[in-house]
Amino acid sequence: MDQITTGIRRVLSLPIVYDTFQTVVGAVASKRKVCEQYVSRGSSDIVVDVGCGTADILTFLPASSHYFGFDLSQSYIDAAKKRHAGRPNSSFLCADLNEMAPDAMPPCDLAIVFGVLHHINDESARRLMENLHDRLAPGGRLITVDPTLVEGQARIARELIKRDRGQHVRTPEAYEALVPARFQGHVTEVRHDMLYIPYSLAVTVCTKAA
Repeated sequence: MDQITTGIRRVLSLPIVYDTFQTVVGAVASKRKVCEQYVSRGSSDIVVDVGCGTADILTFLPASSHYFGFDLSQSYIDAAKKRHAGRPNSSFLCADLNEMAPDAMPPCDLAIVFGVLHHINDESARRLMENLHDRLAPGGRLITVDPTLVEGQARIARELIKRDRGQHVRTPEAYEALVPARFQGHVTEVRHDMLYIPYSLAVTVCTKAA
């Protein structure tokens, strides 16, 4: 994973700092919007969350969902386990899905990749999406959300995005180019209204053939 972890960005590796920052800028609220406006459009019986962080999105998923959260940070996973200790049908694992055997990844109706693709190069991103396609049920969906650079966006948004820890922030078209051809369809929306601060996010929804 390619990201800057020096200076002020380093403290974001601490779960309590990460959670506070996410709440203040509206990232937690943006996950609620994703669940209300995108997740709710289809089945979410079994959910795989890649780069789950401290799993704050779990709060907004249906209580009946079987949830599997994956992250590369053991401290984030430990915080997620503590936060959701009483939540049934949920598990959290410190693992890189691209390094897991295909059958070790749970089959799912919905895969969420929130704020991950802009941390990894094209090859790794495509491989991750291919792996998730293999584990999705027929008609299942993959939802990705990442910062993006677009013409006409607020200047402060562009400057903030350029300072992101991730080193692979892309245009909406570049995110779309990552989608494997095996998906039946995909659509990308650019959202400027997801956070409390000026910021632009590309939301891509990919659907597997039924």
